[in-house]
Amino acid sequence: MSSAVRTQHDLIARFEAAARSAAATVERVSATAGALASAVERIAQGRIAIAEPLDLPGELFTDLYRLPGIVTARSKAELAACDVGITDAFAAIARTGSVCVTIDHAYSGALSLLARLHIAVVAADTLVERPAEVFDPNRFGGKGLTRNFVFITGPSATADMGPLVRGVHGPHKLHVIILE
Repeated sequence: MSSAVRTQHDLIARFEAAARSAAATVERVSATAGALASAVERIAQGRIAIAEPLDLPGELFTDLYRLPGIVTARSKAELAACDVGITDAFAAIARTGSVCVTIDHAYSGALSLLARLHIAVVAADTLVERPAEVFDPNRFGGKGLTRNFVFITGPSATADMGPLVRGVHGPHKLHVIILE
């Protein structure tokens, strides 16, 4: 195994550990439409809304539209009633277990916040070690400097008024699918 491949596998393993410690779930699947749809079908139940991918090839998402429960309406009421929101992420951070989701494209912001389960799909080759690397103008075509995006680390949580409570300001669950 080459050192570049070994380094990528190390980044993925560190990302998985950090994401799980932040109460997210993570799985790796092959970068095919069928594998992605099978992974989503295993965990997604109810009404599912999909944001058009910005950074991943659109053909990877085509089989998702055949799953039961797909919602195509984009009114606030329809989006708020969705159980699952699926977005792509242009990067992921190994150290924190965070994904970087562009929030001003194709309802990605709303879908990453309103559904009870947010599924973020990210390519394995877009994992970096530290958050600062996202802002390097030579990484990801400068997307970290030109986009409106959020770092999402685990499901929504707050301890403002006592014990830790999940899902107060956003999804109760975050599931990250890493495409290899």
